[in-house]
Amino acid sequence: MQKSHHRKLKPENPWFLAMVMVGLISSALLIASFLRGNASSTVFCNGGTRRSATVGDVTELQLEAILHYATSKVIPQQNIDEIRLSYDVLRSLSPCNFLVFGLGHDSLMWASFNPRGTTLFLEEDPRWVQTVLKDAPGLRANTVNYRTKLSDADNLLSHYRNEPDCSPTKSFIRGNSKCKLALNMLQDEVYDKEWDIIMIDAPRGYFPEAPGRMAAIYSAAVMARNRKSPGVTHVYLHDVERKVEKVYAETFLCKKNLVKAVGKLWHFEIPPTATMNSVFC
Repeated sequence: MQKSHHRKLKPENPWFLAMVMVGLISSALLIASFLRGNASSTVFCNGGTRRSATVGDVTELQLEAILHYATSKVIPQQNIDEIRLSYDVLRSLSPCNFLVFGLGHDSLMWASFNPRGTTLFLEEDPRWVQTVLKDAPGLRANTVNYRTKLSDADNLLSHYRNEPDCSPTKSFIRGNSKCKLALNMLQDEVYDKEWDIIMIDAPRGYFPEAPGRMAAIYSAAVMARNRKSPGVTHVYLHDVERKVEKVYAETFLCKKNLVKAVGKLWHFEIPPTATMNSVFC
């Protein structure tokens, strides 16, 4: 069972989520199979083309996910309406590049929604990474050593305003040691890819010594603004009922980019920024 300081668990009927997943995956594949008669290819999220999906295209990861949730005693933290908000975009873009802050009982689900795409999870606890990957070795996860504390959230906003290397006119993460909000310790593959979707559901942010999500939100905003490929970056932020998540979202992800809110989840569409302004929002 996942440790409580990573995700709140809901001991609801696991068959409910399993059937939902079967329905979502099957519906998407059947629709794609139907469309196959009208078009031989569909637009890929990076501008290329890909063959339409068929029922035979179900991946082993998707089957593993269905089996996992059909036999699990816990379900993901997000409710079905919140999950569908992200799923609908994943269905339209997949296969694409999907970066997820947090590793947990919902990780197999998210990866199965992006078959043949790149789904990478960033997790703060290396022991928890080993625990999850033991049961789901097909997942890809990297460990992040955060250098922030939730108790410093207000001071970090002041730091951002006063530190030139945090300025949106520069907007860089890799090697940015002066800006405390920049995740400068990530693996190269995080910096080398342009992420079509970024989900922020970690790290822990509910007690003073926790890392908080300040750096994840700031870094996601920088990644989105620096995008070179056509289109927007979809950023999802969970637990927006909490003060820090809300304030940092409004500071860096911007209310003008908020396209939908469901439950505790906000969905932003952030366009690339050709001319770096003096403020994020």
